[in-house]
Parts: sequence; structure tokens; C-alpha cells
Amino acid sequence: MADFTTSNTTKSAVRKLADPLADVTAFDNIVQGVITNNPFQCVSYNAQGVNHPPVERSKQGYTARILYQNADAKVIALISVRAPTIAAFTSVANQIVADTAIATALGGTPVRDLDNEKYAATLKCHDANGEIYFVNFSREQVTLTSFSDEAIRSRVETWADTVPALG
Repeated sequence: MADFTTSNTTKSAVRKLADPLADVTAFDNIVQGVITNNPFQCVSYNAQGVNHPPVERSKQGYTARILYQNADAKVIALISVRAPTIAAFTSVANQIVADTAIATALGGTPVRDLDNEKYAATLKCHDANGEIYFVNFSREQVTLTSFSDEAIRSRVETWADTVPALG
């Protein structure tokens, strides 16, 4: 029987943040800044006849939480909604908070649970050496995955050191 042999070694690295990112705007500023400014020195590429930018958003998701509180500020209900974009996240959360029929049905006053909302985005990056790797952002950490060249980790880490919110 044939054995599997290693063809290359991929690594992952995690940076846990001292404090969660403050809000979706701070989160998006960091993610969009990487796409716009390309601090990892990625390069454009063509795969199967499709041109790709050096850095592109490959997936994202945003979860809003709306608490319903009674007159004593006790939580009596919760609505959690996951959206595919920041625009949808903001719009839907605002609509839920403004919906008096829901508030009446649940018997409470809606309040955004901003501290427990979740944000996630994955950036697909193409290194000049030909490697494709991913940088995953959440409120609590940044994860670098599917890389083998330590120079990639070094570039990402050097950049992260310059972003105060990622300390």
C-alpha cells in the first residue's frame, strides 16, 4: 500500500488581541486598509483565466445581537442575526431595534449588545513567491493560515505591530 508523502508544509499563526476591536467601523478600517494598501506586498495573479487582485476578501460575516430588557433592565429576550456584509449587518440591526411590533411581542425595550457582536473576514493574499495564503480577522484575533515561507509571517507580523488596535 502506498504512503502519503509531504509535498510541502503549511503553517498557521495566531495573534490574540489584548482587547477586542471596538466596533465594526474599527474592524472594517483594518480589513479594508489591508486590501487598499497591500502592506504584505502581495501581487496580482491569474488562475484558470481569471485575474485576481493581490489581496481580496474571500469571505465575511457579521453578527448583531439585540437584547430586549424589561423595566428593571433584565434581559428577557434576545435576537441574534448574521449578515453577509457590513451594510446588511447595520441595516438589519437598525430595523430590528426600530421594530415596535417585535418589541411589543417580546415585552421589552431593544438595546444593541455591541460588546458581544461578532465580525469576521478572511483575506486571500498572493505572495510574490507564488504562495496563496489567508489572513483571518475577528474581533479577538488575527490568524495567518496556509503559508510556508516564514517571510510571509514576518511581513504580516511587522504590519500588525504598526496597528495599535492589534496589540
